[in-house]
Amino acid sequence: MTDPSFLNSPRRILSLSKERATVSFTDPDDKISGFPVSEEHGTKPSEVYGFVGSIATIITTVIYLIWAYTPEPWLHSVGITYYPSRYWALALPSYAMVTIALAITFYIGLNFMATAPPTSFNTIYDEFSREQHSVSQVFKEGDEQPIEPISDIGIHRVNDLMFN
Repeated sequence: MTDPSFLNSPRRILSLSKERATVSFTDPDDKISGFPVSEEHGTKPSEVYGFVGSIATIITTVIYLIWAYTPEPWLHSVGITYYPSRYWALALPSYAMVTIALAITFYIGLNFMATAPPTSFNTIYDEFSREQHSVSQVFKEGDEQPIEPISDIGIHRVNDLMFN
């Protein structure tokens, strides 16, 4: 009987996911490329969304540039008579840049408000701080030394190392 933990192990899942069926053509007239053809056809949805998004962005940019830089008589001669005011050709990018600049400024301001002042002890100690404990056992010279438990370096030790 198989062990249930073996069936749920990551190695077992990975080995099952690597198995793929291949299709081989037996027609002698076909040239063999040496690459197996997978039965899984189609693309991933993220690839489709990325492709459609990039094409939509390019088309929108081209339409915007044509609308912003083509003179009105040319647009009327083509038959395009209904379009927004040229004011928006400059206003929308300007509003977008100002909105992004204000969002960055607001984000930086929130971070400054959430940070403790430099004189606060909360910048040195918090609920996750660990004091350094010395190992009280005496070891001989040939004995292996144990690894000290993880701890924070005290501020007095940091000041001694940096300023003395």
